[in-house]
Amino acid sequence: MTTQVVFRLDKKVKDKAMKRAKREGVPFASVMKFAARAYAQERFHVDIGSEEQFNAKTAKEIRGMLREIKAGNMENFSPGFTNMKDAIAWMRRKDK
Repeated sequence: MTTQVVFRLDKKVKDKAMKRAKREGVPFASVMKFAARAYAQERFHVDIGSEEQFNAKTAKEIRGMLREIKAGNMENFSPGFTNMKDAIAWMRRKDK
């Protein structure tokens, strides 16, 4: 038994996908069926997260940190630690 699925898709995306399917000699409907089957079998994953968008203040702070790193000014950044004792001692140091 089969069922019909109807959904809306951006025309540019649909046209581009159909063009690729045609170029590869695969019917577009088959591409959609393969994608649905792979998703159902957990062989295809959808990442719906978008790129992180920072507010102006946070973006400014991050740009400043990146400038410090590029300049080699690492005094505000922690070094690598092999144990928690050393990490806590570094955080509690007096020369902050």
